[in-house]
Amino acid sequence: MASITVQLPQKSYQIAIAPGNLDQLGPKMQPLNLGKKVLLVSNPEIFGHYGERAIASLEQAGFDVSHCILPAGEEYKTPQTLQNIYDAALAHRLERSSTMVALGGGVVGDMTGFAAATWLRGLNVVQVPTSLLAMVDAAIGGKTGVNHPQGKNLIGAFHQPRLVLIDPEVLKTLPVREFRGGMAEVIKYGVIWDVELFTQMENSRGLDEINNLTPGLLEEILIRSCQSKADVVAKDEKESGLRAILNYGHTVGHAVESLTGYTVVTHGEAVGIGMVAASRLAVELGMWNEESDRRQLALIEKASLPTKLPSGLNIEDILVSLQTDKKVKAGKVRFVLATGIGVVTLTDKVSADVLRGVLAGMG
Repeated sequence: MASITVQLPQKSYQIAIAPGNLDQLGPKMQPLNLGKKVLLVSNPEIFGHYGERAIASLEQAGFDVSHCILPAGEEYKTPQTLQNIYDAALAHRLERSSTMVALGGGVVGDMTGFAAATWLRGLNVVQVPTSLLAMVDAAIGGKTGVNHPQGKNLIGAFHQPRLVLIDPEVLKTLPVREFRGGMAEVIKYGVIWDVELFTQMENSRGLDEINNLTPGLLEEILIRSCQSKADVVAKDEKESGLRAILNYGHTVGHAVESLTGYTVVTHGEAVGIGMVAASRLAVELGMWNEESDRRQLALIEKASLPTKLPSGLNIEDILVSLQTDKKVKAGKVRFVLATGIGVVTLTDKVSADVLRGVLAGMG
């Protein structure tokens, strides 16, 4: 289907997208000089679906494979769970030349990437995303980490993968709610970077289930989203400037996730809520117009994503939580806000009163 290069000063890598790619995992890793020992990290459901195929492909290519199964769910994305990967790495005598393979969604990918960044001061990692959200976003760009009780991904490191292998066929077993969460990140790319992708989604009869996508749209979504992420990361690998635009919808979204204990809304649902808030903030500040706000909202609703804050969430708690956001600079919360479809900017000019008003309207 496609091969996209993430161009970096050191160790550029490929995003390989093709049906049936899971069975090509071993052959595609072979030429990359990744050492003989491989630790495959997954969760019970994904491993049940695809673990044997992944391991068979790796073993047939000559790798010595062991595996580690993590509990599923964002609430387990903690330093305590991370210990399971470290224990497995020790038990299987991984070396600095060894490789960790993340087979799963964003939680597995983030945790495996962070374990690879920190075990023996850095091992190779290969990302094999199995959710739409991980395919278009989490698996690409080298952001890894775990959550702290006070905030999402506060403990982490930049550690780029050596390969991202995407097999669209695995999305057939993805729960509908997880598919919709991934669409939130796709809509994000349309707003921040890709007008054509935004328009194609507007023309689709539905975005809430994989079977509702127009012919070829899934392919377009994967290729265009991955290309957008690759373009931004190539320009700003460590988020010193431009890359911060990838956090569109994530500022309020992360606060909603952490305040609800990572159990009420999924990450994608929180991003959808965050994009609604960001859009209305931009309208309030005169940065973009009501029509653009309506167009974005229509896409979020077309993906059957929530557009209101979870019940019982205190607005003042959200404002406090925002102070722990990674984009806070000189004590000021920086928001990614849209100025047009395909164009966003960073601003720290959002007053607490304006934010309160917007959030009050989302209850």
